[in-house]
Amino acid sequence: MAQKKRSLFAKIILTPLSWIYGTGVWGRDLMFKWGVLKQKRFDVPVVVIGNIAVGGTGKTPHTELVIDLLRYKYNIGVLSRGYKRHTKGFVLATRRSSPLDIGDEPYQIYHKFDGQVMVAVCEDRCVGIEEMLKINPRINLIVLDDAFQHRYVKPTVSIVLTEFNRPVYLDKLLPMGKLREPMSALYRADMVVVTKCPEDLRPLEYRLFKTNLNLVAFQKLYFSSFVYEPLRPVFPDDVPEGEEIPKLDWLGKRDALLALAGIANPRPFIRFLKKSGAKVRVSLFADHHNFTRKDLALIADQFAELSGDRKYLITTEKDAVRLSNNPYFPPALKPYTYYLPIRVMMDNTTSGTFADDLDKLIKDNMLLSSPIGQ
Repeated sequence: MAQKKRSLFAKIILTPLSWIYGTGVWGRDLMFKWGVLKQKRFDVPVVVIGNIAVGGTGKTPHTELVIDLLRYKYNIGVLSRGYKRHTKGFVLATRRSSPLDIGDEPYQIYHKFDGQVMVAVCEDRCVGIEEMLKINPRINLIVLDDAFQHRYVKPTVSIVLTEFNRPVYLDKLLPMGKLREPMSALYRADMVVVTKCPEDLRPLEYRLFKTNLNLVAFQKLYFSSFVYEPLRPVFPDDVPEGEEIPKLDWLGKRDALLALAGIANPRPFIRFLKKSGAKVRVSLFADHHNFTRKDLALIADQFAELSGDRKYLITTEKDAVRLSNNPYFPPALKPYTYYLPIRVMMDNTTSGTFADDLDKLIKDNMLLSSPIGQ
């Protein structure tokens, strides 16, 4: 009964706030439609990846997928806001950059592709693109990470992500729900991807999303899932020479894991570790958490309390970025600390091949936006 009263009270308070928020979003949308707020079109194609809900829909892994699919056809520049970085303005990623300089995700992307694509951060995406093109005029495609709401740049292709376990058609606007924009904002998307799907997606579930999202004819719907790759050391130089990298399928009930995560939705990560059969203790922090000396001392104590024949600290790929650059990380833990990489696997059952469709959309939409196309 008390829970119901709290829920009713929250609904009474939050619903009007959601209406007010929605009015602001609607007004902003009209401003762009009427041309009061201007969009800038660039001579190079711009692929925008984002969502209409707050939280972890898997933007970074999908951004990495798009880069991987296109990097042999284009000279790519990747631009992000650089969430929670300690710098301002335009910053170009280099080998000397830290997560505090450019943010977790840009740092991860830069190092995953070993500097083969240009990565930069800037709050103003128009300024950021202009700076990147000045620095490297050979760039002929821009990928904007988490920029669906940043509408001052005219996208060539917009890719919007929605999570399988939290579909937008069952959600509400902030602060009552998690939506940044109403579901109707999907009209701006060229491609919609339902992320974090189970491996055994049923025909009924495909139909539910197709029916409820109610996309128009030119929009394409895809489904994707995460594939976890073999563990990798967070501190490779601290792994003893000759030591074999552990595999989760080695482990059993006599072994123990400390699962450390500071991401928006750690549930799939924890679920996967528990499948190993080892005893799993969970240590959770807020998304993008900067681990303090006190945090790391607590983590060291939690690890010491584990009992098992073999013990490992396993973290997420995104958290590994921050931990590997943290001067307070306990040296004694480094040989036992690994991260679980993920990659995106597209389900091409419903709408053809994502890679081919993306490439075709870029070319077709650039042709339509050219003076001849106009």
